[in-house]
Amino acid sequence: MRVLLTTESYLPYLSGVTVSVDALARGLGALGHDVLVLAPRPAPGSAPEPVGTPGPEPGYAWLPSYQAPIVAPPGYRMAVPVPGSGGLRRARAFRPDVVHAHSPFVTGRVARRLAAELSAPLVFTHHTRFADYGHYLGPFAGLGSRLADAYIRRFWRACAAIVAPSEDLARDIRARLPVASAHRVHVIPTGVDVAGIRALAPIDPRVEAGWPGDALVVASLGRLAPEKSPELLLAAVAAAAAHMPMLRLLVIGAGPSQATLRTRAELPDLAGRVHLVGALPRPEALTRLAGSDLFLFTSRTETQGLVLAEALSARLPVVAVDGPGVDESVRDGVDGIVVDAMPPDSLPRRLADGLIALADPVRRGAMAEHAAADADRFAVERRVAQAEDLYDTLRRA
Repeated sequence: MRVLLTTESYLPYLSGVTVSVDALARGLGALGHDVLVLAPRPAPGSAPEPVGTPGPEPGYAWLPSYQAPIVAPPGYRMAVPVPGSGGLRRARAFRPDVVHAHSPFVTGRVARRLAAELSAPLVFTHHTRFADYGHYLGPFAGLGSRLADAYIRRFWRACAAIVAPSEDLARDIRARLPVASAHRVHVIPTGVDVAGIRALAPIDPRVEAGWPGDALVVASLGRLAPEKSPELLLAAVAAAAAHMPMLRLLVIGAGPSQATLRTRAELPDLAGRVHLVGALPRPEALTRLAGSDLFLFTSRTETQGLVLAEALSARLPVVAVDGPGVDESVRDGVDGIVVDAMPPDSLPRRLADGLIALADPVRRGAMAEHAAADADRFAVERRVAQAEDLYDTLRRA
């Protein structure tokens, strides 16, 4: 098959969406399909960098782009679908059998237009709960969320299939669609390179941070922004550290909350216990994850929580706030502890209790073994095969 993937967010900018698109593109290529990625052109002097997913590099059709405004992360490029641009000409000449959009906005509109023009089925993966990002619009948050919701519902109507990375999100989407259209929603989580993660040579974060060799290291990996609730990481570790003097927190990632977190980490109850390393290339981030003991997850705005699959594949038991898709990755009491998000006032204390419970090396080791034994359920090869089956079904329809 010839498969066109369109995306608003792509490498070298690193996010869950970019990792997902790269994994799908390379996985389809490994199965013998011809893949073209239509995305914003990287900034001058930069190019897509490998993030560790196996498979051949796809072809690229670049759209003109510019650095997004201050509200967007550094390095995030905005696509401009200039009529007649080289990227659009190449995508049209590619004549895809399937068009798979990974954003409903600028590149999603391009995907919809190309699919209609070329009589190809349009697939859309709903990666983001857009309403959770309304705070970036300030006083216009309410209006912006309503307009985005109305727009996305219209976009769904043009799709032959809508892919949700979790069953939680799939239920939400089905509830907002006419009953007759609910069958178009399919659950296909993003897979990870389980074998590659297992083969990583761990880097001990204790050495880099100057921590004692017997420190119990809790890791976090992700964007540091309000919608991810990163302040909960520090609050939980501060509460647990009062009972666990050897507890340490490794924070991998960057974002608008980074400076506030750094200031909080300097207060007496956390001083010397938190190491914020900033953003790292994905392979380097995963090696530090593999060298840690536990994983702490506090975001409640995910559609899947890809880092949960990565952490479990690296044999790390997880302590996580219950949220969309969490219980589809973390099995409470088996390979992690899932903490109810309500009531919010006691959440840091209850997360701390989870960390304290897993200080027991026997319990922690048992959960690590369960995580390792069952990690193949996250394998990228399985997820790409599901996408391939969906494409085949749509083409035969």
